[in-house]
Formats: sequence, structure tokens, C-alpha cells
Amino acid sequence: MSGNRFGALFHYTTFGESHGPAIGVVVDGVPPRLSLCESDIQVYLDRRKPGQNRFTTQRREADSIRILSGVFEGLTTGAPIGMIVENTDVKSKDYDEIKDKFRPGHADFTYEKKYGIRDYRGGGRSSARETAMRVAAGAVARKVIDYHCSGVTIRGAVIQIGPHPLDRERWDWAEIDRNPFFSPDSAIVPVWEEFLDGRRKAGSSAGAIVEVHAQGIPAGLGAPVYDRLDADLAKAMMSINAVKGVEIGDGFGSALLSGEENADEMRAGPDGRPVFLSNHAGGVLGGISTGQDLVVRMAFKPTSSILTTVRTMDRHGQNTDITTRGRHDPCVGIRGVPVAEAMMACVLADHILRHKAQCSLKGFGDAS
Repeated sequence: MSGNRFGALFHYTTFGESHGPAIGVVVDGVPPRLSLCESDIQVYLDRRKPGQNRFTTQRREADSIRILSGVFEGLTTGAPIGMIVENTDVKSKDYDEIKDKFRPGHADFTYEKKYGIRDYRGGGRSSARETAMRVAAGAVARKVIDYHCSGVTIRGAVIQIGPHPLDRERWDWAEIDRNPFFSPDSAIVPVWEEFLDGRRKAGSSAGAIVEVHAQGIPAGLGAPVYDRLDADLAKAMMSINAVKGVEIGDGFGSALLSGEENADEMRAGPDGRPVFLSNHAGGVLGGISTGQDLVVRMAFKPTSSILTTVRTMDRHGQNTDITTRGRHDPCVGIRGVPVAEAMMACVLADHILRHKAQCSLKGFGDAS
């Protein structure tokens, strides 16, 4: 199977299945002598792990990370960093009844058509369980970013669940750690609670929109043609399970603006550096970072595993119905926030190392 590796200079490969003994990741391209321990990674995995509230899957996984290689006496050695998380709360029998049926909205049909074999237990390799190892890789990526560009902040938020958007006038980043939705708007939380409780009780699910910001990024990351920073960010976010759309900056909304409205005008600041009067471009122009906040937005589809009976077919070509039982997120986009943050970190770490390799004589953001 191809396509398990992501990145160029900073890159990682994940392995393992949803109901296998463990999932893991090998991160390569990490410079030596960076401080790294398991607690540096665990803090991010704890934000993603399941079973923390009624709005996520009730699968109970500790998601305890183990570093197997690439770290010695608390420092990276430059060797590949191998990490695993054991699967400790699998209930494979939940899938016995539907093992020969294709779940609509899932990868069951396409996976079997491509490979001729599939692990039906929780989706196997195509399960969102794999994203735990992206979060682990993202924690390592943050170490690389911090070493080369101090002061960078990467954080994400849910900005809409179903038809209910938050109020941007009430945006407060401090709120995201005070509620189960990663919401920067405290007033929308009870609305989302009532809405998701209703969807869950009805045996259904809901979609969500997640927004990720990276602040403190220097100008100059990326390239103007095929290795565009925004193109790599779009690929990274689209690779997350259940994501069906990605926007950079204003995204599709920019089509509604006039040229002068969309221009992101500039003025010279007191130190001669540019001051942008807007950020419709989301921090990227011509595939290269401007030094403004990177803003990426993605749409998560409703969770496909629902208790409502829907029509499908089986692997023998017969029409049938299916009800997906087991433990599933009523809104998978909620736990997508730490995953999206991790993918942002991995892309930035990769582009920082690429910039250093090609433009090492120039400082970040140096326009001279």
C-alpha cells in the first residue's frame, strides 16, 4: 500500500489499524540535539483522545505514547523517531454483523475494490484512529519549529457545527480549553450541546467547520509553483479523515470580492517592514508566506457511522440495509481540531527545513 508517508525533509510514516494491537509512526528528518520526551507528545494526544465527553466516541483509549527510537538521554539523535500507541479498548465483535456489507459514506467499497481485501474492524487502516499518530508527529514538528522560529503559535477551533456558526465578535482563544468543542465563543456552546444531543438521540450525526491559525510565521516559506505552501497545507488538511473541503484565507468567499477589496494593501511600518491592512489571502501569496497569520479552514462531513438504518449493498452484489452499531463520534470534526493543528505543524516544519536548505544565507523574512 502506498501513500503512508507525508512530507519532504521533515516527513513521517504511520502504520497500524484501528483494531490491531497498536498504531505507530516513524518521524524522520528531525535535527539532532532537540529536547524531546514522551510528555512533550502526550499533552497533544490527550486533547485528541476519545471518550472524554458525550460528544465524542465512547471508545476508551489512554493513547499513551511510547518512544522506541531516535531519542537518547532526552535529546533527539538525528535518527528516525519511532513511536507507538497501543490499542487497549477494541470491540471487534461490533462489526461481525456488518462485515460483508459496505457502509455508505465509508471507504469499505473503494478499499475492497482497490485491494481485494479489507480489515472490516472499525475500518482498519482507513479509520480515523490513524490520526493519533499524526498528532504525535505534529508534536515533534512543533519542536523543530520552535528551534528555528521561536514565538510561533499554532491553534485551532471549531467555528460551526451543523447549521450553527459561532459569533466572531465573541472570539476568545482562551475559551477553547474551557469547553468540549474547542470553541472560542462560549455563548455558542449550549446551542451546540442541544443540537448534538438531538442528533445523537436520533441516531444521526453532524458535520463541522474547523479553522486553524499559525501566528508568528516568518515571510518566505514555500515556493511559487508546485511546492506552494498553501498547496501543501491544502493536501495536508484534505488528507484528514472526513474532510471534504479546504479554504486558505477567505477561500471561496474571495470570489465575491472586488479586486481592490481582495488586494491586502500594504504600508511601510516604522521599521520599514510591511504592514498589511487585511489578510484575505490567509498569509500566503504566490505560494510563499507573507509573515501574516496563516489561516486554514476545513469542512468535516457528518460521521458516516450512524444508528439510522440506510440502504446499501453487500460484497456479493446483493441489495441490503445496514445499521452501524458500536462507538462513534456524533461529530467527528470536534476531535479534528488537534489533528488539523498537527498537520499545520508538520507542513511548517517541513517548509522551514526546506527553506534552510535552499536559502541558508538569508534570514527568515529578509527581503534584502
